[in-house]
Amino acid sequence: MMPPFRGRGVSHCKCSVSLFVLLLTGCAVPLDLASPLLVVPEAALLSQSAVIASHSTLDNAALPAQWWSLFGDSLLDQLETEAAGSNLDLQVAAARIEEGRAQLGLVDAARKPQITAEADYSRGAISKNSPLANLGAYTGGSNTWSMGMQAGWELDLWGYHRHLSESASAELEAMGHNLQTMSVTVTAEVARVYLLLRGVQAQETITRQNQQIAQGLVDMTESRELNGVATRFDAASARADLATINAGLSQLGHQRSILMNALSLLLGQPPRELNARLVEAELPSMPARLSIGVPSELARNRPDILQAEARLRAAVADIGAAKADFYPRIGLSGSLGLQSIDLSDLGSWDSRHYSLGPTLYLPVFVGGRLESQLALTEARQRIAAINYQQTVLRAWHEVDDALDAYSNEQERHGQLQLALQQNQVALEVAQRAYQQGTVDFTSVLVARRSLLASQSELNDCATAAALSVVALYRALGGGWSEQLQLAAHPTERPS
Repeated sequence: MMPPFRGRGVSHCKCSVSLFVLLLTGCAVPLDLASPLLVVPEAALLSQSAVIASHSTLDNAALPAQWWSLFGDSLLDQLETEAAGSNLDLQVAAARIEEGRAQLGLVDAARKPQITAEADYSRGAISKNSPLANLGAYTGGSNTWSMGMQAGWELDLWGYHRHLSESASAELEAMGHNLQTMSVTVTAEVARVYLLLRGVQAQETITRQNQQIAQGLVDMTESRELNGVATRFDAASARADLATINAGLSQLGHQRSILMNALSLLLGQPPRELNARLVEAELPSMPARLSIGVPSELARNRPDILQAEARLRAAVADIGAAKADFYPRIGLSGSLGLQSIDLSDLGSWDSRHYSLGPTLYLPVFVGGRLESQLALTEARQRIAAINYQQTVLRAWHEVDDALDAYSNEQERHGQLQLALQQNQVALEVAQRAYQQGTVDFTSVLVARRSLLASQSELNDCATAAALSVVALYRALGGGWSEQLQLAAHPTERPS
């Protein structure tokens, strides 16, 4: 690497440097990278339009910011508000924004003139056996007092620092979108876990109802056995059926505890902190109407897509900086100060010293570092482009899957209600027939288990339908807004 050349007012050197700069400026090639080609999912758009047209509950109105309020559950609304202010992942994402601002400030500082001041005192002496001493130089101790200022400014002729600033700005924007992405994720996760919890609690209610039915069958079979009109098989089968139901209740209780703790973690709370508030309640009813926006505007609604796009711009800017690093760096530097061996003379005019001139940094041989740095940034740009395409593609898949799930659960619900009604009738008929002695106890057990299965499936369907709403709004990018972001982090500026 060639050491920097420093001119000090020599006119022919300045002319040579200026001519060299003009020649190299003509060699600079502007950065021109094409954006990734994104495939428009025509078939998916047609399918989504058909689903929206076939369900009166769906419309193309703008996405509601607080979509979870459509369930009409006040406790869910409270949990969402608390999560916006206490979720630790959101706090980390907000801190990342401050980190990005600081990083941008560091990068931008290199583009501005640098001025420093310094003061120094030292006492020293040269060796009496040194060549200077042999020439008569003073070998006794002496003081040196100095103070002054230094200034420097690098001329960003080929955009090296400009590209670095563009990269840092894009990264800061990506961190802002990351906070929004995390907000979408947290709000959807709080709603998902809450609805799962209510689904488990509803299943506990159903199981306890079946527990009462099973206990009645145990009492009936034991009474019939004592009266000699039933065998031990009937009573044993009834008790086994009751034990199975009790075991299922224990398992449901474990699932309930896990979901309650999951909600506590989402709100940044210790385990079991929310148990008293999450007492058993019904599963929230399905929203009467869902506004899902215009599907073709997905790229503007999903913050993770905007984040991937910002990271792609940052990668492109890094390539520009890597290319600009091949060219010389030219700066201006100067210093002005005072120096004296006596402190009393430090303020005199004769103690002044100064320097002023250009500096040239020209990489001649750096072992392939610049080529490797350029190859690295180009590889990262290709990765960022692929990630951007993958993010957009994943978004389309998630929206299509969520709409399909919502449509299917709506259709399945009606059939399961019919099955439940018929199984209730079947159980009543089987119990009367068993009491009359026209059927064996196996028919009663089959009817009782079929009833529980129908009730469980209907509850699972209702839970899945509610979860499909959560998945739909999560896929569409609902759940964040400038107002929610400011409410959660009042010291944050919108990114």
